[in-house]
Amino acid sequence: MLESYFDEVLTEAGCDEAGRGCLAGPVFAAAVILHKDFRHPLLNDSKQMTPKQRYALREVIEREAVAWKVEAVSPAEIDRVNILNASFLAMNRAVEGLAVRPQLLLIDGNRFRTTLDIPYECIVRGDGKYAAIAAASVLAKTYRDDYMTDLDAEFPAYGWRRNKGYPTLEHRRAVFEHGLSPHHRLSFNSTYNQLSLF
Repeated sequence: MLESYFDEVLTEAGCDEAGRGCLAGPVFAAAVILHKDFRHPLLNDSKQMTPKQRYALREVIEREAVAWKVEAVSPAEIDRVNILNASFLAMNRAVEGLAVRPQLLLIDGNRFRTTLDIPYECIVRGDGKYAAIAAASVLAKTYRDDYMTDLDAEFPAYGWRRNKGYPTLEHRRAVFEHGLSPHHRLSFNSTYNQLSLF
């Protein structure tokens, strides 16, 4: 069972990202503030949920959260600042976009950088421990999946409807055969020779 809060008094925003390990597409991040008594039997780390469960939870989260926001950092930005900093940037943008200012950020992972004047706690595997981080993981994952599914209609050769930009064998072969699309992260796969090994 997920913990409902880290601090029983402070207004907390859970933050998580999706798409950090992908070859293509933006990295997405979400920030979510839940009521302290929020509970849902399906809520968990988004990676442990089925797509149907994630989308069902997304409706609940968007309807019942105190505040939520999803933001993205483009492949060009990722190439410029690197994927770790891009993940931090996406989370910062999501927090800045919240309609309610949090007093504490719960960050999934072991490190974080921010220019925001808000205290934060880094929690390893936090999406499986705290409800607000799990909720953020659901929003980040589903919004990114939707984005990559839409891109698949324009670039069907890469199988993004199925692999969502992750480095599957299908995706790597498609890059080898068709080259890079405008949505690929150049810093992740700069030469085809690397891909031919898989």
